[in-house]
Amino acid sequence: MIELNGATLTIDEVVRVSRLNEEAEIPQEALRAINHSRAHVESMLKSGEAVYGLTTGFGKFSEKRIADEDAEQLQRNLIVSHACGTGEPLPSESVRAVMLLRINALASGFSGIRLSTMETLLTMLNRGVHPVIPEKGSLGASGDLVPLAHMVLPMIGMGQAEYHGETLTGSEAMRRAGIPVIKLAAKEGLALINGTQVMTGIGALCVYDAVQLCKNADIIAALTCEAQSSITSAFDARVHALRGHLGQIQSAENLRKLLAGSRLSNECIPGKVQDAYSIRCIPQIHGASRDAIEYVFDAVSREINAVTDNPLIFPEEGDVISGGNFHGQPMALALDFLAIALAEFANVSERRTERLVNPYLNNNLPAFLTPNGGLNSGFMIAQYAAAALVSENKILAHPASVDSIPSSANQEDHVSMGTIAARKAVEILKNAQRVLAIELFTAGQAAGMMGASKLAPATRAAFDVLREDVPHIEHDVVMYEQMAKCERIVIENRLIPAVEAVTGELN
Repeated sequence: MIELNGATLTIDEVVRVSRLNEEAEIPQEALRAINHSRAHVESMLKSGEAVYGLTTGFGKFSEKRIADEDAEQLQRNLIVSHACGTGEPLPSESVRAVMLLRINALASGFSGIRLSTMETLLTMLNRGVHPVIPEKGSLGASGDLVPLAHMVLPMIGMGQAEYHGETLTGSEAMRRAGIPVIKLAAKEGLALINGTQVMTGIGALCVYDAVQLCKNADIIAALTCEAQSSITSAFDARVHALRGHLGQIQSAENLRKLLAGSRLSNECIPGKVQDAYSIRCIPQIHGASRDAIEYVFDAVSREINAVTDNPLIFPEEGDVISGGNFHGQPMALALDFLAIALAEFANVSERRTERLVNPYLNNNLPAFLTPNGGLNSGFMIAQYAAAALVSENKILAHPASVDSIPSSANQEDHVSMGTIAARKAVEILKNAQRVLAIELFTAGQAAGMMGASKLAPATRAAFDVLREDVPHIEHDVVMYEQMAKCERIVIENRLIPAVEAVTGELN
């Protein structure tokens, strides 16, 4: 059971709830803050003072006073008018991450929402009622207003939700799950949709997968190193200590572990002075991406425990402050950086694949790694596919955060596009996994031709995992089927435990 107190949630816990359906709860210590904040909202309503989102309209309408008797209608109108999403629905795991992060932010006790409303959303999460949230429509400025409005619709008996694999009306999904729909009180609609939880939820899952990709990339690259009879002195710890970048040092250490005991790669290779950059500079290239991913991981770890509501309620001081914590710029920049870091894993991986299939570069192996070239095309077009994915990533890696379009009659005159950055990072991650899978497929073929018995113990373990599903290719076969198997190996991180059983834990 994951406790949501607004301060201690981790990315690993986000993954456990989002993908493994672990349940969450609001601990007792958070209840007082939530109720205290709500009590302050009630007292402000009685005082009659003008407070944004409680007794005023929203955005450009913030100067328009709302009558007390219209407070409930104001919150309902906010949700239905802001539910302007378009495109395909977000995956259920992303929706669960969004719900979890929104509850966690509210649990901090600075949003003025009723505990009962929070418990409705928490029960939906625990019982598997997943609102249908279209993936597009957020500017990432006043938070993720559009997608979060779709999250709220089933709570008030509207919209759509997925329940036990079936897409239903929001009211029917709630009925089947035994969860009463609610009426939103003053401030609650705004409290539920003013925040960065969509970009952050998507980003949290993506950066978690990116950390695993770092290990996969080093393992697969090591297999290529052996197929290319690489010079391992380039990975000497002294070289990397002189530069001092932690990611580079970690990647080089991984490569030393992975290649220990190899009879194909060695500190000196007769007739060879140095390897090409895509081999020799693996620690520098992979390491730079590792450092970027570490930065993003830290930024996302902060944001999943951030209070990104507006206005913020400070009941101890009696203050209500209208600020801008909902602005997605901290996530937008970080997730654009993540996208670029992931794209580079694919970029250099495709270059290694090219070296493996190119008869002028591939260590005297057969052209395109097929014994009977001409009649057979071998791995020729597998490299094409990798090149296409890399090119697509270059387009996707254009930063979303450098764009801005004013909205709400120029009241919101700078927006982050952070949710676009998050979605792009996920697409680049998927492409990078596919490109590395193609390198795994190709490197396995080449290593088999060089002699699997000559592989280092660690890379032999990776080779054996590959061969459990993917055979050596003697004659042309339907390649995409084998590539899909390799992709599953990468996505499911099946190489990592097999290799770490030999090397100990990799960085």
